[in-house]
Amino acid sequence: MTSHTEKKPSSDGAHTFSELGIGEKMLSVLEKNGFINPTPIQHQVIPVGLSGKDVIGIAQTGTGKTLGFGIPMVERIMREDGLGLILLPTRELASQVNETIEKIGKPFGIQTAVLIGGDSMGRQVRDLRYRPQVVVATPGRLIDHIKKGTIKLDHVSILVLDEADHMFDIGFAPQIREILKKTPKERQTMLFSATMPDEIAKLAAEHLTLPLRIDVAPAGSTADKVEQEIIIVSRGAKVSLLTKLIAETNGPVLVFTRTKHGAKNLTYSLRDSGFTANEIHSNRSLSQRREALDGFKKHKYRVLVATDIAARGIDVKDIGLVVNFDLPEQSDDYVHRIGRTGRAGKAGKAVSFATPDQHRDIADIERLIKKSIPRSSHEGAVIDFHARPERRGRGGFRGGRSGGFSRGPRAPFNPNGRPTQTGPRRYNSGRPAHAGSRGPKRETRDSSATKQFSPTVRRVFRKL
Repeated sequence: MTSHTEKKPSSDGAHTFSELGIGEKMLSVLEKNGFINPTPIQHQVIPVGLSGKDVIGIAQTGTGKTLGFGIPMVERIMREDGLGLILLPTRELASQVNETIEKIGKPFGIQTAVLIGGDSMGRQVRDLRYRPQVVVATPGRLIDHIKKGTIKLDHVSILVLDEADHMFDIGFAPQIREILKKTPKERQTMLFSATMPDEIAKLAAEHLTLPLRIDVAPAGSTADKVEQEIIIVSRGAKVSLLTKLIAETNGPVLVFTRTKHGAKNLTYSLRDSGFTANEIHSNRSLSQRREALDGFKKHKYRVLVATDIAARGIDVKDIGLVVNFDLPEQSDDYVHRIGRTGRAGKAGKAVSFATPDQHRDIADIERLIKKSIPRSSHEGAVIDFHARPERRGRGGFRGGRSGGFSRGPRAPFNPNGRPTQTGPRRYNSGRPAHAGSRGPKRETRDSSATKQFSPTVRRVFRKL
């Protein structure tokens, strides 16, 4: 059983981990890893977690929750037998939480296993045979292992539900309830969420025992040291403005797009501009996503272009600039996106691009964060009178809030504003083109007689 130190406030008045009842050996490990001063959520959660009580923590992303539940989990496992189980919504979050747990657990012989989709099932089964003391998992893959009989949860002593609201948003509620039924009732449960919707409150009432609620930051709150700005810019000028911002910024830059196709096209455009860039979204395999994230962390890639799948899954130090190339579809995602910079009390900057018709989206974000965001206009922020109204759904071209492709009077345009066809227009032999295709289209108004004329004259004939 580990001994505990007396409270020793630091000389500069800041809180230290030594005040929180943590064991001497753990304090030494924290110091070696550079963890000296706890964040507000860590300062409040760790003592309660060490006492064995259930906890509901309301805190935004980037507040240091992982150590908040990780330290009590490792301390408890060192004192007594049992399994620590951590549930998270995404593969990236699971991998990063596991990295932190390994930092503080490996010196004590704590072994971990990561159970996530897209990874080798065989390798995960082999990891489980070594009887890890901590399992970090996404709900869907954990259910797969339960059904296969490769893991049992009857000896879980401490359970953590991290980013609970996001797990519910993406449809993991049935799996979470099934997992909870298979764990012992006599266990410690720590639930963390950025918001507390009714469904999560109901789950907490059913499965937590007299939990202590710790509310560090209300929903919609953003880090004080993150400088925010909105630039009104036309869709066609977004890429040129982004390249200018990246060139003027030192350090890694994280860019968010609304769609995975937009992320892919934007990555190609940035590479063409001479930047080292990679993409991370749901169309990428797990190995590709890992390589992109690891390369971003190790500065192999200067720019990482991501969809909202990564808004809560990227924990990279010293991201100086976050750019919302497209405004998020859900206002809540704005907070999680810009939470990738200004972490652990450091300064950061978040710039959002908005088209002239997105005033309502801006108002929704400002209503959520309860503050006005400074605006500026780019020289390209002119209304595109040829742009068609936004069309949602699959296929076709997207405009308006999506920030994807727009169609002008001549030809489809890609995100950097250049026509997809650089030479004379070509026509196929009557074959219909798929909606949204960037290839040649059938022109029903053309006859063989008109094809002898130049492209300009042919366009006149088509309008007759």
